[in-house]
Amino acid sequence: MDAESNEPKRGLLQYLEVVTGPLADKKRWWQYKARVKNLPENYRTAVEALERYLMHFGPGDGAEAASMFEDLADLFERSAADGTPIREIFGEDPVEFVEAFMQNYSAGSYIRRERERFTNAIARAAGEDTGQEDRTV
Repeated sequence: MDAESNEPKRGLLQYLEVVTGPLADKKRWWQYKARVKNLPENYRTAVEALERYLMHFGPGDGAEAASMFEDLADLFERSAADGTPIREIFGEDPVEFVEAFMQNYSAGSYIRRERERFTNAIARAAGEDTGQEDRTV
């Protein structure tokens, strides 16, 4: 009887994961958001700005994105604890900082995938062997 009572619940969870993605990734996201909320205001403002940028240009896959945001929270928690000034974290060019940060999480970036696909297509058109299969489909 217990198995039957758990079956509809498990089916609903499976359906939700198909629609929204793995629930474990959602849990990681909310844990990250709680960590950011506990940062001092200026660090929180910087992280939220980074978050907006990363949502557009960072990894799209759940596990890779979750890892990236957890690392971001680690960085800013340590920086806040050490009293590291915001400008010292970012340097003079915040875009250069975030682009370098994203290089560690390249697997999910749709921009990087499209750049590679474009570069490989041009190489193939030029008669060069890229060693990459065409994934345009």
